Amino acid sequence: MGQLVRREGRATGPLPPAPPRRRAAVVRRAAVLLAVPAFVWYLVFLVGPLVSVFFFSLTDASTLIAPRHLVGLDNFSTVLTDDVFWTSAKNTAIQVGIVVPVMVVLGFMLGYYLFLRPPLAGLLRILFFTSALLSVATKAMIFYAILAPDGLVNQGLGGLGLDGLRNNWLANPDTVLPVIMATDLWAGVGFLAVLFSAQLTALPTEVIDASKLDGCGNWRTMWYVAFGMVRGFVGVVAMLQYLWTLFLSATTVLLLTRGGPGTSSFTLSFLVWSKAFQQSDIGYSQAVGVILFVLGLAGTVLIRLGLRSRT
Repeated sequence: MGQLVRREGRATGPLPPAPPRRRAAVVRRAAVLLAVPAFVWYLVFLVGPLVSVFFFSLTDASTLIAPRHLVGLDNFSTVLTDDVFWTSAKNTAIQVGIVVPVMVVLGFMLGYYLFLRPPLAGLLRILFFTSALLSVATKAMIFYAILAPDGLVNQGLGGLGLDGLRNNWLANPDTVLPVIMATDLWAGVGFLAVLFSAQLTALPTEVIDASKLDGCGNWRTMWYVAFGMVRGFVGVVAMLQYLWTLFLSATTVLLLTRGGPGTSSFTLSFLVWSKAFQQSDIGYSQAVGVILFVLGLAGTVLIRLGLRSRT
């Protein structure tokens, strides 16, 4: 019951409700006030650094606090005529082109296997998720111990009498990039498997059961039924993994090879770090950063178009 309005000591009836327009205006003002902190955070920590990347790419700055002058597109001209940039671009293309699809496919397959609740499924989830709990430095040290000249791989090959296959895996230009990609795959496949498993558990079991009644085996059910139902989620995961591989490969390269031997393991993100912090060439570094931004935006759009949900 609405509150009664008293006039001259008498109840005359309930208060009339607020007009819908007034209520809507109050809700809008409250929503704006609640969104202000997030909007300020977005401007300061996302838009601000992005604008600074574009600005510094047009200058001859050697450090962030050194005097600088606008040089227009000179940094981009230097970048596009630099052999190191093209080596980094080729390595990045190979890394992204192999790591992202392989990681997403293997992660989805392992996630579907966990979805089927095999024996020791809980233990498998813990084991798969373990790689996500380790720091990047720890992962790099594990692979260094395995692939060092006197590491586990070479010792194992020697023990099997296969000394001809022993290799300096981290100092050979032909093997160093595959080693970095193997590190990325080992670190990410298990984590994606847990994500996909959690997403698959939200599917209606009636659809999965109906496909099996129609004669579909696990393989066909996985790809023709389950994959189609989580296609949009697969697209989101693929976009995130693409961005992680594109922008964060510098850490693994730095810890394992520092770009060597020579520049054979340079990637674009490592080139950004190397130019900025080793060679004090902020202008060049941020020009590569702009190129990375464009590649990241274009790649996410293409992945979104290719893997968007069809429902």
